[in-house]
Amino acid sequence: MILEVTRPVQGGLRHERKLETVSNNLANADTNGFKKDSVSFDAKLNIQLNKDFSQGAAVTTGNPLDFFISGPGFFKVETPDGIKYTRNGNFSLDPNGILVDQGGNPVMGQGGAIAIDAENIEQGLSVNESGEISLNGEVIDTFDIVTFADLRKIQRDGKNLLSYDGETTDEQPVDNVVIQQRALEKSNVSVVEEMVRMIDYHRMFETYTKSILTFDEVDSKAINDVGTLR
Repeated sequence: MILEVTRPVQGGLRHERKLETVSNNLANADTNGFKKDSVSFDAKLNIQLNKDFSQGAAVTTGNPLDFFISGPGFFKVETPDGIKYTRNGNFSLDPNGILVDQGGNPVMGQGGAIAIDAENIEQGLSVNESGEISLNGEVIDTFDIVTFADLRKIQRDGKNLLSYDGETTDEQPVDNVVIQQRALEKSNVSVVEEMVRMIDYHRMFETYTKSILTFDEVDSKAINDVGTLR
């Protein structure tokens, strides 16, 4: 009986985790640069969280400090906890003229934190496809766009940032990087697909829950019946 009860319990827990993952994807459907997760299981039925790094759609914003990476690669930002990575190119300038992300973390160029003179930025700032940043026709820095050979080591780190579970020396420059200014990458979450998955996982979760309740009722009846034997 223990084995029969264990199977629906494990199945219910697996589908509960799937529901949590789909719910998180849906909650971030409008988060710039967000990459959706999916759940799989190894041969021993251990949970594995997989990230889908396929590119989200580009949307034009008109903001000179919005940037879109076409193809692989990540922007680098410097946080109090070290270098982090993101696909969200929604940047701004802090009071010191440093290009920062939405959390106030400096965005890294090949010369360090990117500094931009805020005067005449609307007309004077331009970024070419190679990521070279020019102000009034003069190149002042280049975005430090990197990737990794093993994207499975990239972990979600909150606030739309990613961390790398390895050495920073594993960073690889992106060949033929393409940057688009005045545009952002939307999330790669398809709301319709995730809703279909949620309905499917919810139905399976309910099935496992009913199975567990049935086993509980059988156990309870058996115990009560044994107690009435004379």
